Order: sequence, then C-alpha cells, then structure tokens
Amino acid sequence: MRTPLRSKEDIKRIRESGRILAACHREIAQVLKPGITTYEIDAIVERFLEKNGAYPEQKGYKGFPYATCASVNEVVCHGFPNKRPLEAGDVVTIDMVVNKDGWLADSGWTYAIDQVSADVRKLMEHTHEALFKGIEAAQPGATLGDVGHAIEQVANREGYGIVKPLVGHGIGRALHEPPDVPNYGIPGRGLRLKEGMVITIEPVFTLGRSGAVFWEDDGWTISSADGSVGVQYEHTIAITREGPMILTE
Repeated sequence: MRTPLRSKEDIKRIRESGRILAACHREIAQVLKPGITTYEIDAIVERFLEKNGAYPEQKGYKGFPYATCASVNEVVCHGFPNKRPLEAGDVVTIDMVVNKDGWLADSGWTYAIDQVSADVRKLMEHTHEALFKGIEAAQPGATLGDVGHAIEQVANREGYGIVKPLVGHGIGRALHEPPDVPNYGIPGRGLRLKEGMVITIEPVFTLGRSGAVFWEDDGWTISSADGSVGVQYEHTIAITREGPMILTE
C-alpha cells in the first residue's frame, strides 16, 4: 500500500485535530498529581474531546476499550486505564488519537508524578530530545533510515534500550497508515520522504539497555522485559517543502 500524500487543505484539517489533542494534553498536565487515577484521566479526556467536537479514535479500535492508552512505569505502551492511584515517583504515558471530522492526529507524552528519580528524569529528557532529533531529520528528500538513525544515536549515546517493535506510522484518515517509522535505522536507507506525507515520530526508550518487551495477557499492554521504566514522546508531523511541520502542538 502506498503512502498517501496530503494536500495543504488535508494537512490543515489534521492540524485542527492536532491542536485539540495538544490542548487536551495541557489539560491533563494540570490535573496530574499523586492520588489521581488513570481511569479518571481517561474520563477527563473523553469529556474534553466531546466538548471540542472530537472523539477518541482508538476507543473500539480492534476492541481497545478506552479513550487513552495509559502506561505507568514499566508498562511502555498500550496500558489500560485503571483505578490504582498514581504515586509520587511514578511516570505515566498518556497516548491518544483524536478524530475531528474524519481527520486524525496522534500524540503520546510521558509525565512525571511529583518528583521522580534522577535516572528516570534523565531518561525523560533524552527521549524527548530523541523525538526532536527525529523530527529535525524528517526533511523532504531524507529517508526513514535518516530519521531512525537520529533517534537511535541518542539512545546509544545514553545507554538506553530502544523498544524496536514499537514504531511510528503514517496517519490521516486511518489510525495506522503506511509507512512504518522505526526508531532505529541506517542513514540513506528506507523510504524517501516526500512533501505531503504525514507521519508520527514516537521514540520509546527504556532505562534498561535491552529494550526487550513482552505482551501481557490482555493482548494490549506491553511491558519492559527487565522491569525497567519506559518513556515515550510522540508528535504527528507533516513533511513540507519548508521542512517538518509539527501538527500536535
């Protein structure tokens, strides 16, 4: 299946979804504190999106039952919201896909609950850095290998694990469109980026060096194999003539 190329009007519509998503993340950041549950956060997201004429695309996607993926500590992705109160020192990644008038945007963000350890704080900072290194590399004419390599260099420099089964993807009309966007790669290899492509870039690093993961019995929740903390940052971007444009801020 070919990677869709979006018009400027299409990108404008995706950006509208992305702005609602970014505003929702800002709302989440205001309420996160010890004692709140990810179940409560999920309800806040549902209400916020409804108020803004949008809805959570992943709710019902292949049977996923919630508006958000809420992944705490060693859960690196696709965690189910639950009623366990978050505690000081936890990290939680809230990942969501917003649908506004049939156009989708996707962004996940890791938040610290109160004070976290120095090692975890550095993991957050460097994974965030890797996101923007990947975005910077996503120039028209560059390759997916260039993007993945930029991300991988940060993980290698700091000694973090890359969760290689989890990749970015195309997005627009459907939640997952081509191409896959790995968080590792060889410069100059892979699909060449063209003006009009819309993709997500989403590095997922673990404090443990292997980056190995396993799927829990629910078929969705992905946890680090060594029990170490996982962190993810994600933006949806458009490839434009002027360079990468972030659509989820």
